[in-house]
Order: sequence, then structure tokens, then C-alpha cells
Amino acid sequence: MSSTITVRVEDKLKKEAGDVFREVGMDMSTAITIYLKQVVRTNGIPFPISAEIPNALTLKAIQEAEKGKMASFSSIDELMEDLND
Repeated sequence: MSSTITVRVEDKLKKEAGDVFREVGMDMSTAITIYLKQVVRTNGIPFPISAEIPNALTLKAIQEAEKGKMASFSSIDELMEDLND
């Protein structure tokens, strides 16, 4: 017995995902079935999910960039020296 699932996604996402699935020889239904089987097998989402929260150093760099306080370098060696400090 089969069931129908209705899912709303953006048109662009559906097309891009469909293109990938066709490239590997499957349709959307097969791909979703594989995903759901992996959810059952792993008893969870079958890939890591995390919030991409920048660390303190990255936040500082973002703030400096937004204020126009970005570092500039006259050579690759100067850049590498700064990166290695």
C-alpha cells in the first residue's frame, strides 16, 4: 500500500533537485523514499544539522568589514605573515 505526501517547496528548489535526481537516474518519489528510509534506519535526520553561528573572531571580522575597517596588504607575504600571527 502507498500513501501520498504533499510538500510545498520553492519552484527553483524543486527543479534543481529534480535535475540532480535525474542525473543519478531516479525521480523525486524515489529520492524522497530513500530519504525517509534513511530517517527510519538512523532514527533521525540522516545528516548533521547545525546552526551556523560565527565564532567571536569571525563576528569581529564581520563587524570590521561592515565598518570598512578591513585590513589591506601590499603583498602575499604580508598577508601570510598576518594570517600566521
